[in-house]
Amino acid sequence: MATTPSHSDIEALAHDLHRLVDNLESTENGELIYNALKTITQLSQTDTERLDWKILMGSLQDMQKAIAMFYPHRFNRKVSIFGSARTDDHAPEYRQAYDFAQQITKHGFMVITGAGGGIMAAGNEGAENNSFGLNISLPFEQSSNGFLSTDSRLVKFRYFFTRKLYFVKESDAIALFPGGFGTQDEFFECLTLCQTGRTTPRPIVLMDKKGGDYWKQWDLFVQEQLIARGLILKEDRSLYKITDDIDEACQYISLFYSVYHSCRWVGDLFVVRLNTAITDEHLDRLNSNFGDILIKGKIERSQALSKEANDSHIIDLPRLTMHFNQHGFGRLQELIAAINDTCDSGNPMVCRPEKR
Repeated sequence: MATTPSHSDIEALAHDLHRLVDNLESTENGELIYNALKTITQLSQTDTERLDWKILMGSLQDMQKAIAMFYPHRFNRKVSIFGSARTDDHAPEYRQAYDFAQQITKHGFMVITGAGGGIMAAGNEGAENNSFGLNISLPFEQSSNGFLSTDSRLVKFRYFFTRKLYFVKESDAIALFPGGFGTQDEFFECLTLCQTGRTTPRPIVLMDKKGGDYWKQWDLFVQEQLIARGLILKEDRSLYKITDDIDEACQYISLFYSVYHSCRWVGDLFVVRLNTAITDEHLDRLNSNFGDILIKGKIERSQALSKEANDSHIIDLPRLTMHFNQHGFGRLQELIAAINDTCDSGNPMVCRPEKR
């Protein structure tokens, strides 16, 4: 039951808001805080229904809890694991998820799951002290699995959409195991965000039990119905990898960040940060093979741009800049794979990954 704020509560809030507004110019991200407050003020002056305010309040509370939990771990790479809550703990898929989570943490990644049963429990159990849980209240199936080491690693969300936001925002990779509508929903949202460039590129691994065909059958549908009808591009299959081998899955995720570090837009320039500089020959190969996704010019070397000053922890990393066409995101995934492929051009088959 909602409680009406007291007069003293309102006075305290008014004092905090006045102090915040007075210090906006010197506050980090002050312009964004100003725009957020302005939006709420404008909304308060409209004929907004109570339900809209409850959604806004619940969303902000969800986000506040998630931000507080993840902020101390913002520089740790993480993998979001999805799969069925109904998977029995004796099923081979459960063991596969457990082993994957255990092994990927040895590669330096942390794990994020929905904190429920089945595959989610396997992920938290396998990752031990290196995992987070993004839980949600449901009339059935969903309660915290008990494998999280502390409540400080668990957030209970009110809304699916805020929960899904943080599965993607906080992850550097996605691993999916067989599941139902919920798993497919998460997968298609991740694929859509990557395909449209609404999130940064990341490795997406579709894991199955040894000899399983869950994702192979799904991929046949993609090829025979979506690609064959021209509904997606054949390069969009580069957005994901199917495997039943844990070593292969962990290597695929780790290698994604071997040379490539991250990317962002600065104006109309697409900036790719690198963990280490590439050779002139390597850069020539990139320009030769990926000119089709450039609007103009070439892929060029760069130091950090002035608008990247807030990214102080990676300010010294070498960069590549390009005028990316903003629609060939399957090809962009292939470009990142080529950036990570440091094979000598005279013997390209020594370490070039096999194509599907």
